[in-house]
Amino acid sequence: MNVVVRLVRTALLGVAAGLCAPAGAAAIDVTDDTGAHVVLAAPARRIVSLAPHTTELLFAAGAGERIAATVDYSDYPEAAKALPRVGSSSLLDMERLVALKPDLVVVWRSGTSPARVESLRALGIPIYLSEPHTLADIPAALVKLGTLAGTGDTARRAAAAFDARMAALQARYAGRRPVRLFWQIWAQPLMTVNGRHVISDAVRLCGGVNIFAALPPLVPAVTVESVVAANPEAIVTTGNDAAASADDGLAQWRALPRLAATARGNLIVLEAETIHRQAPRVLDGVATLCARLDEVRSRGDAVRR
Repeated sequence: MNVVVRLVRTALLGVAAGLCAPAGAAAIDVTDDTGAHVVLAAPARRIVSLAPHTTELLFAAGAGERIAATVDYSDYPEAAKALPRVGSSSLLDMERLVALKPDLVVVWRSGTSPARVESLRALGIPIYLSEPHTLADIPAALVKLGTLAGTGDTARRAAAAFDARMAALQARYAGRRPVRLFWQIWAQPLMTVNGRHVISDAVRLCGGVNIFAALPPLVPAVTVESVVAANPEAIVTTGNDAAASADDGLAQWRALPRLAATARGNLIVLEAETIHRQAPRVLDGVATLCARLDEVRSRGDAVRR
């Protein structure tokens, strides 16, 4: 018998056994970020996380010790670096994943192909699809993942701390002058985010206005000409080292001195891992973004004077 077939059969038996609740036990039932129900007979004990941000969410929810494996680039917190890997979000080692006999797989919806999701469903393994579109979705995800892992108390404390910090940032930056900006996800091809992306929610909290918020795709491709036509006051991108600027993807904007963002010195590089990951650390990135947009406002006010 093929080794993968044997592993799949073994996994299915294990999952079936895990889903048989003790007499009188109440099933755990939560909805994921797609509105689908995730039902477990008992708290998950062997979780596979298929994205760096879902790994961070699970640790923050108190479920770090229940993660059986994760994927490449799951490097926070420090304990995540020691976890076994099952590939990347886009290229999974299904044989290894099945051999781990997980009772829950947490999947990044945008970073995992629908075909791969269906392959996982076919194994009968419960799947939680993660796709936060707003900052408020993050504490909600913490509570749901904590419920699934049986670490609800820790998850609720983490969610409350997130809510309190987010409220403080909202109060501090409410009423600030709007700053029109272009958020560059990728330089070649040139890509941005629309208004439904969690990054746009962070931009709104800081008083920013995403010039491409109305575009239909979540991560649309745009042209240099369309950015120039919109003439944003600031251009924001990210890098692994926000202090480095030698190859930050902003060279094409520096070559356009009449662009408002360039003329006023408003080409901003933020740390990618904080602002791009939909986990509690995102508020570190939001706080930095808000502070940088205040600098943009100061420069703009000086120009107006």
